[in-house]
Amino acid sequence: MITTNTRRTILIWLLSLLSSSSTLVAQDRQGFSLNEAIRFAVDHNINIKNSALDALSAEARIREVKGTALPQVNIAGQMTDNLIIQRVFLPAIFFDQNASPEAPAVPVQFGVNYSGSLTGTLNQLLFDASYRLGLRAADTYRQLAQKNVMASKISVAEQVAKAYYSVLVNEQQLKLLDLNIGRVDTLYQNTVGLNKQGFAEKIDVSRLEVQVNNLKAERQNVQNLTELSYYLLKFQMGLGINDNIALTEQIQEINLEEVERTTAQPATEQFDYNQRIEFSTLQSQIQLADLDIQSVAKRYYPNLSAFANYGYNTGRNQLQHLFTSPWFNLATVGLNLSVPVFDGFQKKYQAQQKRFALQKAQNSSILLKNSIDLENRQASVTLRNSLQTLRTQQRNVDLAKEVARVAKIKYQEGVGSNIEVLDAENSFRQAQNNYFVSLYNFLQTKVDADKASGKLYTGQQ
Repeated sequence: MITTNTRRTILIWLLSLLSSSSTLVAQDRQGFSLNEAIRFAVDHNINIKNSALDALSAEARIREVKGTALPQVNIAGQMTDNLIIQRVFLPAIFFDQNASPEAPAVPVQFGVNYSGSLTGTLNQLLFDASYRLGLRAADTYRQLAQKNVMASKISVAEQVAKAYYSVLVNEQQLKLLDLNIGRVDTLYQNTVGLNKQGFAEKIDVSRLEVQVNNLKAERQNVQNLTELSYYLLKFQMGLGINDNIALTEQIQEINLEEVERTTAQPATEQFDYNQRIEFSTLQSQIQLADLDIQSVAKRYYPNLSAFANYGYNTGRNQLQHLFTSPWFNLATVGLNLSVPVFDGFQKKYQAQQKRFALQKAQNSSILLKNSIDLENRQASVTLRNSLQTLRTQQRNVDLAKEVARVAKIKYQEGVGSNIEVLDAENSFRQAQNNYFVSLYNFLQTKVDADKASGKLYTGQQ
């Protein structure tokens, strides 16, 4: 038989266990604000890591180009077994000055059975007009690689922000659904009591029960969407699907007045197109295209390099003598000068192709400017419209809530009908749904507007 003290001890132990378990779960769950989620994604997203690897690869390519101006040293060794030594025919007079001119030629064998050589070669570039230009291109190429990394970060920041707002909207909708369920369930319980006392009909109870069931089913759907939005957010952040996270920001913290004030202000200054990473990247590509044209022109200049060779060689009829007999050394130094004279106009037409590519890039720059201007105007108008729609739907929610409250009071006081209450509740729920759709659209539009103005992610979040 379990005594009272034993029960108390078991209860305290269970409470301690539950408390410690809750603490562990809380510790495992990491909280993120929007900026913290973006910073985490920038550090862990796979696409950004791949872009960073591309930048490292570009840096290695730059060092490869610079390495062409350093001394190039090679060592080559060779050992040959002349299985059949070549023979040549010499006139007989080479061997006998008294030989008749009609005497047949004498076959002579030149060479040895085995030969070997070991040579070291050093080449040093002395002058190449395109090399210094290549260094300038390498610096521009490095900037382009870094800008590509930044473009990946902006793309990830956009995806994380939209997923983050999606979670906030779904969680806010869950909270309001819980309030709706509690309010309608209370009315349902009261109606059940009135029905037992004979003051309400059975059909009134059934209608309210259907309303409660519909709200619970809707809540389950929103709960599933919330879990899915959490999965999407964790995926965009580079987290595992089973990792536990919590969002520290709330929908109420978004200052709609500040958003309305900033979007209502007309643009008084010229937009800095370099705030858009796409435009800045295109400018780097234009610089590279211009350097390509200059590099073709530099190919008309002479190329000068120096070389030095030093090595040993030998030749013997016996293989063992190849390694025991002395080898003879050799050494050469010199200059290589290459002067382009005529290439069939190849460089001329190469330069034409490069100039056409540059003109295309410049045209794309003009088109991109116009596109950015259009995007900014569209984003500003769309954001203002979304904000106006959101305020209208918010006002509709307040009105529908008041109508539902009044209808409930009238029904409880016996001057209203159950159908009137249900209609008011349905209108209230529809107004809430419209509000959340407008809120979601507004937050997504806000992200698009920040991206269009180049303020979504600057690397300083």
